[in-house]
Amino acid sequence: MTQNPTADISVLFYVQHLLGIGHLARASRVAQAMIEKGMRVTLVTGGLPVDGFPGPGVRHVALPPIAVSDGGFTGLVDGTGQPAEAAYLDARRDLLLQVFRDTAPDVVLTEAFPFGRRQVRFELLPLLDAIAAARPRPLLVASVRDILQARAKPGRDAETVDLVQRHYDLVLVHGDPAFARLGDTFPLADQIAAKVAYSGIVAPPAPSPPTESFDLVVSAGGGAVGAALVQAAVQAALLCPDLGSWCVIVGPNLPEAERARLAALAPSHVSLVRFRQDFPSLLTAARLSISQAGYNTVADILRAGCRALLVPYAKGGETEQTERALRLQAVGRVTVLTEAALTQTARSGHALASAIRRALAQDICENTQTLAIEGAAQSADILHEIVTKARESAF
Repeated sequence: MTQNPTADISVLFYVQHLLGIGHLARASRVAQAMIEKGMRVTLVTGGLPVDGFPGPGVRHVALPPIAVSDGGFTGLVDGTGQPAEAAYLDARRDLLLQVFRDTAPDVVLTEAFPFGRRQVRFELLPLLDAIAAARPRPLLVASVRDILQARAKPGRDAETVDLVQRHYDLVLVHGDPAFARLGDTFPLADQIAAKVAYSGIVAPPAPSPPTESFDLVVSAGGGAVGAALVQAAVQAALLCPDLGSWCVIVGPNLPEAERARLAALAPSHVSLVRFRQDFPSLLTAARLSISQAGYNTVADILRAGCRALLVPYAKGGETEQTERALRLQAVGRVTVLTEAALTQTARSGHALASAIRRALAQDICENTQTLAIEGAAQSADILHEIVTKARESAF
């Protein structure tokens, strides 16, 4: 019997979220699209559990979790918040390698690595060695967002190029090259240009119509760094009762005492909640979205088509969100307020209120509505194609 070279494609997808949930959310969307394409996906996660992820139909293997001890991405802690000991990390590595052997995948994806996630080299370098030694050898793909964090230490970009050239078959960039190219934030991109493909932005599917609507939707994100934005939003709502109804989504990591304090301060036209599963739907009816500038939140905004005010996360030398926000502002799609305006002044509510009024007065540039945002489905198509071609060449 002749084997169908396009059937039964097995994928092993590694993702490690350390602070927020953006990497996990994007990987889950791509994994779901691959399943809809008929591929068998095993998603290996290494962060703290997050309700709702990776989603239905995805085989999920959770490594013993690690996170970072602070927003500066220094120091790994285990699931209890204690420093991750060597034996704990060794157990993770051994489980990852066992999953690889058991899965025998046709293609392996490493999310962010080797362009990021240097903290998990202790388990990913052994995985790369295992892939190189496997027969048949699976394809290896780096799954990366469109805008990368600037690297301060010399030699890191060259190290990434070396790993890509020696181990990787493809660098799959989840972005629209008309908006941002890999070379814009990775200086040595020309040395790996032959291995780069663009999927478009991984936006969510079109949401259902909202069952409730708010004029302003504020989202602090899944990380632990949105407290200043939430506090400023409550202050701005007190200053601007004429702007209508507010939904302020504080996220899972705001301490309960702080949430309760802000809820007590919030006026009656403000709904202050931990989480809204219908967040993408709320954006479709909102006059304005107010958020940080993470990849997935921006993807939600682009899908919804709403006005947006972005307050990019910039702590500890982080550049990625600021780069994304300023690019969108330059093409007339959003208004930007710096994080410093909220964290370095006692009048953060006034600063936010003023920025909100500017954003509401801005018209959305029609040209930005043409950005490619079907990145999940396109990623699945690209991965299906490269595995199919590899199989056909083997016959």
